Amino acid sequence: MQQTGINHKAKRWLRNSLPFWLILPTVLILLIVQVYPAFYTIWLSFQERNPTGWSFVGWANFRRLFGMGLFSESVGHTIVFLVGYSVLTLALGFVLALLLNRKLRLSGFYITILFIPWIIADIIVGIVFRLLVVPDYGLLSGILQDPALFPPNGLSILTAVSPRPWFGDFPFPPSPAMVYLILAATWRALPFITLLLLAALQTIPTEIIESSRIDGANRLQVIGYITIPLILPTMVVALFSLTLGGVNGVGMVFSLTGGGPGSSTEVLSYLLYSIGWRQLEFGRAAALAMLLGVVNWLLIAGTLRLTRVQER
Repeated sequence: MQQTGINHKAKRWLRNSLPFWLILPTVLILLIVQVYPAFYTIWLSFQERNPTGWSFVGWANFRRLFGMGLFSESVGHTIVFLVGYSVLTLALGFVLALLLNRKLRLSGFYITILFIPWIIADIIVGIVFRLLVVPDYGLLSGILQDPALFPPNGLSILTAVSPRPWFGDFPFPPSPAMVYLILAATWRALPFITLLLLAALQTIPTEIIESSRIDGANRLQVIGYITIPLILPTMVVALFSLTLGGVNGVGMVFSLTGGGPGSSTEVLSYLLYSIGWRQLEFGRAAALAMLLGVVNWLLIAGTLRLTRVQER
């Protein structure tokens, strides 16, 4: 009798603990690939490498990072890149989504073709776009180097110097290489944003659109007063996705411009790579990674708050 009670308790314990054992492998993987590296980065940001090993230096890595002229310059480049890339991608994605939502013939085929850039890796996109403008043998080099189109001596995107800044040291207007980088990043991200907005457009009841047109609203008024407000939460999510990807993306900068010419396209993510893997200053690189982590958390918190406000 007592043995039967023990067996019943053991079976009940196994049944109640089964969910824990099922998710344990996933938890262990997350601890190894996410939690441990995060805490190691925090520890590393307060350390400095010397011949005898690691030594604690407190906030010295952060002070050295803020003291770099290249850091403040990279912040400006990151802002210019994010604004140009996010606004251009969101605007083009919205226009394409409106076109695809009109039930065009072969719209499924168009969506399939449109999705191709999204499956290509960033670094491959950067290489392809670089080959397009390489002097002498690039596909577009003949057009860009024509003095009649780009006086006085043509345009070399990968080597052209930045124009004189309009606002002190802030890097605006951007260099030709930065503009080209924004266009390449937009081409890469456009399919996902278009499909995201298209899915949102297809949830709008047709009765609302038809009623507004019966009341005399034209196409622009329907878009401005009905379509955009109804899909605004999705647009906020799309903008968050673009901004988060732009802050952390480094592959396209690495393969397309390498941060150049000079430092005109050296955004914060590429500066992190340069400090860590070119200069081998892992403590200062970890400090920059911490700052980027804070930026990511602020973006996530801001997006969640905006989404809640729009839902209310």
